[in-house]
Amino acid sequence: MRIIQLRVSYKIILVVCIALLVLYAIYTSEFDTQSKSLGDYLPQSLKSRQVPVLVDSLGNFEPTNTPVRTGPGEGGKPHILQDEQQNDVQQSESEYGMNMVCSDEISLDRSIPDIRPEECKHWNYPTNLPKTSVIIVFHNEGWSVLMRTVHSIINRTPPQFLKEILLVDDFSDKENLKGELESYIEQWNGKVRLIRNEKREGLIRTRSRGAKEAKGEVIVFLDAHCEVNVNWLPPLLAPISIDSTVMTVPIIDGIDHKTFEYRSVYQEGHLYRGIFEWGMLYKENELPRREAKQRKYQSEPYRSPTHAGGLFAINRKYFLSLGGYDDGLLVWGGENFELSFKIWQCGGSILWVPCSHVGHVYRGFMPYNFGKLAEKKKGPLITINYKRVIETWFDEKHKEFFYTREPLARLLDHGDISEQLKFKERKRCKSFQWYMDNIAYDVLDKFPELPRNLYWGELRSVATDHCLDTMGHGPPSLMATSKCHGFGNNQLIRLNEKGQLGVGERCIEGDKMGIKLSFCRLGTVDGPWQYDDTTKKALRHRVLNKCMALHPQTRQLSLMSCDYNNIYQQWKFYPINPQW
Repeated sequence: MRIIQLRVSYKIILVVCIALLVLYAIYTSEFDTQSKSLGDYLPQSLKSRQVPVLVDSLGNFEPTNTPVRTGPGEGGKPHILQDEQQNDVQQSESEYGMNMVCSDEISLDRSIPDIRPEECKHWNYPTNLPKTSVIIVFHNEGWSVLMRTVHSIINRTPPQFLKEILLVDDFSDKENLKGELESYIEQWNGKVRLIRNEKREGLIRTRSRGAKEAKGEVIVFLDAHCEVNVNWLPPLLAPISIDSTVMTVPIIDGIDHKTFEYRSVYQEGHLYRGIFEWGMLYKENELPRREAKQRKYQSEPYRSPTHAGGLFAINRKYFLSLGGYDDGLLVWGGENFELSFKIWQCGGSILWVPCSHVGHVYRGFMPYNFGKLAEKKKGPLITINYKRVIETWFDEKHKEFFYTREPLARLLDHGDISEQLKFKERKRCKSFQWYMDNIAYDVLDKFPELPRNLYWGELRSVATDHCLDTMGHGPPSLMATSKCHGFGNNQLIRLNEKGQLGVGERCIEGDKMGIKLSFCRLGTVDGPWQYDDTTKKALRHRVLNKCMALHPQTRQLSLMSCDYNNIYQQWKFYPINPQW
């Protein structure tokens, strides 16, 4: 009898201990970015009830008996317009950055191809996933593109997990986005809400407002020109339901801005994750083996240093506990890095989710400006944002990587970051070196540390006093010279001590065709150029043993046999002094 009583006592003690452990986890870890999630404290028997399970049958949220649709653009196929519509097409593309004539002829409920990995169709997800607010910020968006985003969410999301779609209007002035929009969304009986800014705030601040106004436990940010794919939401919610400090990111498919064809942008069977180069341009790299081998299944989520910025899911209270976006960032640009560094360095994590796919229209160009918002700062606004992020989250060593790549940033005012630095100290956030060693370790493989710049500024021809210029063209393209205009990305040239001549993220090369703007070779910072500033003033290509020359009549650039007395082969770097 005594043995039985002892066994019962041990069971009671075990239950009490588990209960205390759970209460302790809730007390100490709720949105404390240095603590583990609740799931980490639970016994395996309890934890297993919360995680997705791969099954032989069709997954529990997979659609069945999907009807076959016919019509323009159905199945995600390209919709080709008639020749007589081309004038209207050009007008719509100049106004919206995409072919709204094409979009308007495609059903708001069109079907798209399911391009997920086959394994994704066989996951059972927890049935008690958190309710979600999908936040869509827009400014003068095309009607059919915006509404197709909403329709796709309504059509392809389990209704029990969709708390609301929150449309946040950043001070649009198009008539159909006013009363007509308010009337249209009434069909969803409050499932779709609309709030409006009283003045233009820009993407970053408008998203922050949306997060504060949202009613869901989880918030999902989507751009206003998306189409969500089959069973897109449960895979994003499952990791967050286990750990509230996880951000999840869907795989982004491409929607052509001219034909609205829906297609994958990645090679089949290959997984990628977000990284960056040292000018803070977003890049992607194939998933390293170090990450891949930690996963049992090919379709499981995996860690990523950063994300593109437009599409992700996160626990709302956790997002707000991080301060949301830094409110010192203006309009757009750099917010994806700021949030990524903050999450990783302060105890959270970012997972890319192969079983969640969302299509996104990549505009041909940005069709509107930012007016008075951009006038508040002196200098390129996006570079100011980048500087603010790196001054907050980088260490001194890695700051120099950025300033070598973007020397102009040294001259810009990034504003007061004292509150951001206090946040780092209060949350006991890890160092940037920790982040590079443990999370973003593959960045340096593609983008090594840049050598010191020997020269930076305008590169002027001594003969004409005109500047070397990309002429606004992307690589591969021929360089030219034009009138110097003080400063601007097209004319800001740098030469490092390894002989690499660069402008922005691109390199300047020379061959028998001329002087070219080229893609820099990944993984190297070396270049072929040698420059003598004192006597010869020539840019010599060390491999070909020829010099950069400007033709006296045609003004074309080429490589010629070096003649150090020829004024058309002489160049001079001039440091810039911006006058804003």
